[in-house]
Amino acid sequence: MNKIVKRAISGVLLLDKAAGFTSNAALQKAKWLYRAQKAGHTGTLDPFATGLLPLCLGEATKFSQFLLDADKVYRAEVRLGVRTSSGDLDGEVISERLVTCGEAALRAALEGFRGDIEQVPPMHSALKHQGRPLYEYARKGIEIEREARRVTVFDLELESFDGHSAKVRVHSSKGFYVRALADDLGEVLGCGAHLAGLDRLRVGPYHLEDAMTLEELVELDEAARDELLLPPDNLALDLPRLDLDLEAAWQISHGQAIWRSGLVVGELLRLYAPDGCFLGVAQVDQDGKAAPRRLLAAP
Repeated sequence: MNKIVKRAISGVLLLDKAAGFTSNAALQKAKWLYRAQKAGHTGTLDPFATGLLPLCLGEATKFSQFLLDADKVYRAEVRLGVRTSSGDLDGEVISERLVTCGEAALRAALEGFRGDIEQVPPMHSALKHQGRPLYEYARKGIEIEREARRVTVFDLELESFDGHSAKVRVHSSKGFYVRALADDLGEVLGCGAHLAGLDRLRVGPYHLEDAMTLEELVELDEAARDELLLPPDNLALDLPRLDLDLEAAWQISHGQAIWRSGLVVGELLRLYAPDGCFLGVAQVDQDGKAAPRRLLAAP
């Protein structure tokens, strides 16, 4: 049996995750297909959820944090009348109540979830308490007190409602939980609800229609798969660009901070060598110098 030779390949893969896969399982499959030495994701999707899962290969993993902070767009199916322990279809049924609200009442309830709101993170989440994710406590039946967090819902639209299931499109900031929206909405309506389906349509600047499924990737040869990868600096395009001369590029690459006029303390910058090669990201220190924060490994 031939041993797979790993490659030092870097880039961003836009994956369309299927239901039934954990984000890590999808990541490991993609990593195997690309024979990548290193890979990571930019925020997970639950196994039952589908849609856009940007993956980072190689040096791109150093900049995945920028997508963790990005806003996101989802299409969610909220099932009214049944509340579950996890807030989604995988949890145990806590209560079943009659659905008496109509579409007008549902639309009125959704109004309260638009804009800047306070949301209590669900127990079934990856948030940490004493070094352990909350979902580990939840699986043992332990409830941890959580403080409400300020999140923003930029847009929340009702797409359809059949009397029991509502499909909504949500554009939210980082830190927003759609399962918490479903649970909270059910309590406002007085009938209970849970998240019955979730499809992630956008993460920051990336759209689902540009993503590939694992099945589609398997059908491609290695060269065609490589062409799908976006360069690592694609994750940092929102940051101001700073082009360096040869001396400054050498200094940055050797861990030295450089001075430029007009820099703002705390500002993040993406750095480029004279040949246009992306070097990494710097942050302006208290002395007004651009200090290296995340750099690509030297070829």
